[in-house]
Amino acid sequence: MPSRPDTPPPAALFGRPRQDRFLRFLTHFADRYLALTTRTDPTGRHPATSRPPLRLTVTDRRAVAEDVVALRLAAADGTPLPPWRPGAHLDLRLPSGRTRQYSLCGDPAERHAYRIAVRRLPGGGGGSVEVHDTLTPGARVTVAGPRNAFPFAAQDRVLLLAGGIGVTPILPMAHEAARRGLDWRLVHCGRTRASLPLADELAALDARHPGRVHVRADDEHGPPDAARLLADAPPGAAVYCCGPGPLLDAVRAAFEASPAGALHAERFTAPPVVDGRPFSLRLRRSGTVLSVPADRTALDVLRAEDPATASSCRQGFCGVCRVRVLAGPVEHRDRRLTPAERAAGDMLVCVSRAPEGACLELDL
Repeated sequence: MPSRPDTPPPAALFGRPRQDRFLRFLTHFADRYLALTTRTDPTGRHPATSRPPLRLTVTDRRAVAEDVVALRLAAADGTPLPPWRPGAHLDLRLPSGRTRQYSLCGDPAERHAYRIAVRRLPGGGGGSVEVHDTLTPGARVTVAGPRNAFPFAAQDRVLLLAGGIGVTPILPMAHEAARRGLDWRLVHCGRTRASLPLADELAALDARHPGRVHVRADDEHGPPDAARLLADAPPGAAVYCCGPGPLLDAVRAAFEASPAGALHAERFTAPPVVDGRPFSLRLRRSGTVLSVPADRTALDVLRAEDPATASSCRQGFCGVCRVRVLAGPVEHRDRRLTPAERAAGDMLVCVSRAPEGACLELDL
């Protein structure tokens, strides 16, 4: 079962909450909850949960923005699916063997189907292109989960910030906030209105709760100003933000001067390396020695050597990039491995590193 990391995760990935007793309780609860609901599989090559993977069928597919499709996934026999909470995601195992994480953006009360939305990124790692090209109605796909690394705590006052496809975990949070009668606001930012996913659902939500949903397209309002967005937060509000790296970095930089009380963030791209120092990797099977610069990850270097190196979330929580370290000291920065797994030599190369000048010998 996962536990708190020996080395705190980088602030760029998880944000920096202001400490109070409620947040300490929330962090403790989330760690315990994740520990009880997640575990690794024997190979360490795929994200795993306490439940076996599900074989689901694509029952519906529709365009929800430019280059974005929403997929409805259900069991072939119609049986109910495992429950989930806002912020949860699925590990989607594609026909090619790739594994990708996609946030659930449907209704948690709907037990007979999951919904995800995927933007096509031709220059990405190939997962989104494969989803768009191969997952049509009737296609079968294997999923693991749901798992939640971005839990919504339903504080009394909430500001929800979404950038582009980052609205997928945010939309269920808005529905939950409305259902609970919280003081909430949602801001959705993007290049153009046509590029913003699930706009019809946000419009319907705004019609039911006037004044709580705001859409800011760059071509109409200019690029989002993080300080201005946060200035509209209710005093002491919890901010939940999901989107591209520049948006998250700007929100984090402006957070301390805002009236908000806590920041919870989820990236859908790899975070920047924080406090990195150069080290090296020795690949046991070939004897090759690779240098890892201070501003790159071990995964980056391994993928440059072998593009087929397994990876997925690149944020230290899914476990796909796990490798065995045969020698050398590891600076663990993940939120996945247990103390026993670390002691046995496991390492997630997407975020974990080594001390400056050290050499890690990998079973590769």
